[in-house]
Formats: sequence, structure tokens, C-alpha cells
Amino acid sequence: MTTATATETVKLFVNGDFVKSKATQFSPVYNPSTGDQIAQVPFCSAEETGQIVQAAHDVFPAWRDTPVVERARIMFRLVSLLEKNADDVARIISREHGKTHAESLGSIRRGIEMVEFACGIPTLTMGDTVHNLAQDVDCETYHHPLGVCVGITPFNFPFMVPLWMIPVAITCGNTFVLKPSEKVPLSVMRLAELLQEAGLPPGVFNIVHGDKTCVDTLLKHPLVKAVSFVGSTPIAKYIYETAVQNGKRCQANGGAKNHILIMPDADIDRSVAALQTSAFGCSGQRCMAGSLAVAVGEAGEPVVERLVASADKMKVGPTDRDSGADMGPVITRQHLDGLLANIDQGANEGAKLARDGRSVKVSETPDGFYLGPTIFDHVEPEMHVAKTELFGPVLSVARVKDLDEAINMTNSHPYGNGAVIYTRSGRAAREFKHRAGAGMIGINVGVPAPMAMFPFTGHDASFFGDLHIQGREGIAFYTQQKMIMTRWHDGGGAGEFVTTRG
Repeated sequence: MTTATATETVKLFVNGDFVKSKATQFSPVYNPSTGDQIAQVPFCSAEETGQIVQAAHDVFPAWRDTPVVERARIMFRLVSLLEKNADDVARIISREHGKTHAESLGSIRRGIEMVEFACGIPTLTMGDTVHNLAQDVDCETYHHPLGVCVGITPFNFPFMVPLWMIPVAITCGNTFVLKPSEKVPLSVMRLAELLQEAGLPPGVFNIVHGDKTCVDTLLKHPLVKAVSFVGSTPIAKYIYETAVQNGKRCQANGGAKNHILIMPDADIDRSVAALQTSAFGCSGQRCMAGSLAVAVGEAGEPVVERLVASADKMKVGPTDRDSGADMGPVITRQHLDGLLANIDQGANEGAKLARDGRSVKVSETPDGFYLGPTIFDHVEPEMHVAKTELFGPVLSVARVKDLDEAINMTNSHPYGNGAVIYTRSGRAAREFKHRAGAGMIGINVGVPAPMAMFPFTGHDASFFGDLHIQGREGIAFYTQQKMIMTRWHDGGGAGEFVTTRG
């Protein structure tokens, strides 16, 4: 934590204006490619955070009563603006996070898909009607917005994850307060500008910055109705429990240790290419990363051999410029130090270090937070590197004798986000699909993350809540149903419609 300096200070976004926080404590924002501090983000007080919630609450009645078709039209305009400005936004993401330009563009594309999904909310929120359910009784349901909704988002996808939440929440008629990660607050400020340009009224979308004080205020504030979170499992559990204890709806997405099974009959070259992308894409900093490969039977030797050869060809370098890098840095020096300690622990426990990425050198930006692709072989389930989500470019390879052992290993892990199998066997694929306990299953697909119209269905320690983010579950999370039963009697009573039977 730092005190105020001459460094650029990130502003808040409240009631359609970018305003300076009254905070006296700040956190540095780094360019991971160079190690340089590029900004500082304020840690808002409980009082300032509460004022932003109040601002969102004040405009909720008018936004709730705005016709849903008009709300959707703003999303149509936002799609166009995001596509037009994608390249510039991607450069902001790469500078604050360290993704390659292609990875940043890909994350924006996935975010745009959520906005496109939100364009269909006038149809997706239609209710049900039954005529003459009982004698002269009609029944119908409506979907109503909740009020002020909150999003607390992680550093690894600073632009995409907010777009998992915001378009659906606000098009359903809610107002929204976003608390982005203090490590990556810059790209969402550009999102605020684009929402404003698309015609979103002031106060419907707001941004607050802060630490635990800010978060706890959001979780306990009486005007907040729902909380969406993506981050690590310990914090997800805390967010969920605190929000629910304070009467909020909550969907809290946690961590993962995704298993990728490679059967002996799999196309090894394609499997290795997909595994490399899954494990080392975005420098391994994603909850759907394939961080534990499970080589079945004879697949072990060729998989490890080709993985190492393929990783050797990857160029690690800065992503804030056109360097041709295949993989960029990790998010902070502190995170890098933690990864180095975990690699030491894995080696000390007896895992074979088939490729050591600690020696990577990037001459043009030597102070960046770099770790090369790292591969452990002969990893056992009880080892630290097998049990722990390391959140970096570190891939562990376990070897098992058959499919049963591989599935049992997957199901014994406390996390339950994703699991993948590479095989040519329909029977093996079917067995895996039905028995693997993860919420998102891939068959010959390295990263089984769903598109916008399907829910992001993590299980076990990877998710806390009932309704998942994305898809129809996301719409159900941001709305509440109202059921209306109507009976109009014959007889011409006061205020009643008079029918005439012929």
C-alpha cells in the first residue's frame, strides 16, 4: 500500500462522471512486462462506497421502468462500439495485465458474445401464461429486476469477466456497481466510457475501487440485492457466506485444478498442442487452465517428450509492444515469487522437473515478471503441485494405468471446474462424460469454457451458490419471478369487467 504520489490516480465512475476518490490509501498498478508502476488505485472508505451504492439505488426505479426493448438497444450499440474499439482496448489489457495482444483480443471477443446474448433479453425474460387455469382464472408470471447488483472481479480477465455480469444484469433492469481487481483497474474505465457512449443513463453503471473495507461494505449494504464474484476459492467462500448472511443473492466462482486426460489412442500431436495452449495460454492465469495432465498408459512418454519440445519453442517476452511473444509475464512480482516457491516445493517433494522455466531471460525488459513454461513429470496426487491451484505457467503431469484410475483421480480432487479427455474412443469419451465430476467437460477440447448462452457450471469447491453465471441461469440470478392470478366475475360489480353470455 502506498500514500498519494504524483503517479496517475485511477478515478471512480459515479452517476455518469469520472470523479476523484477521497481516499487516502492507494495501491500501485504495474505494467507486468516492464515492472514499472503505471498508476495507483484508490482504496475507497466504507462511507464513499456506500454513497456509490446509494447513487445506483436512486436511479433504479427509472431504469427498471425503462422498456426492456430500449435497454436492449443500448446493448446493440455497445456491441458495435466494442468491435470498433477492440484493438485499442486490447492494448490497455495487455499493458495492465500482461496478456499477448491476441489473447486480449480473444477475451474481448468472448465478452462481446455476452453483450450479444443480452441483446436477446426481451425474448429471454418472457413469462408464462395459462388461460382458464381454473374457472375464470388466468395465471401468468413476470420477470422483475432485483435492484442494485454488485460485481467483484479478478485480475486475470479484467475486461471479459465484468462483461459476464454487467450486460445481463443491466439489461434485465438492475443497476450495477463494479469493484474490479486493484491490480487491473484501467480497461474497465474504458468500458464505462463505451457504455456511456452507447447511451446508458447516468448511475445505471458505476465503478468503485478498494480493498476489504470496500468489499465488506458492498457485501453488507442493505441496498445491495445480489453479488457476483470470480476469484480464488477461499475468497469465494468468504464472499458467499458474508453475502448470504446479509440477505443477498450470491454466485461466487472459485479456483480450479483442471485435469486433462490423454488416452493412449489419442492424437498425441493435437493433444499436446491443445494442452500447451490450455496450460500456458494467458501465462496459466485462468481458472479453466489445464494445469494437471493425466497421461493414461503408454501415452506418458510421448506426451511429456513432445510437451517439452513444444514449450522450448515458445517465446516469452513483453506484451506491451510488438515483440512476437507467445507468452507474457505473470501479474506481479509477488505472484512470481509465489510461483517460484511452489516450483521449489514440487521439486523437493520428488516431482521430476522435466522443463524448468525459472531460467527464462527477457533482455529487452529484464525487470518484468517472467516465468517460462514449466513442466513437472511423475506427479503424485498427494503432492503440493497436484493439489494446489498455482495460477501460472506450471503444468504437472501424472501417469496412471487406465481410465478408471484417471477418473478416480479427477473426482477425488476438491475442485470441480473443468475436466477434459483426449481420445478416439467413443466408449471412453462416454464413460468420462458420465462419470467425471467436474461441471464443465471437454472431449477433445482443451478449454471447455462455455459460450455466452450456456452457464459456467463449476462444481464443488469451484463454485458457491445455486445459479451460475452466464446463460439462462445468469438471467434467473438477476431477476425474480412474480406470479399473478386473475379472476373477473360476471355480474357487473364495481371495477369489474362485465361479460355477456349468449
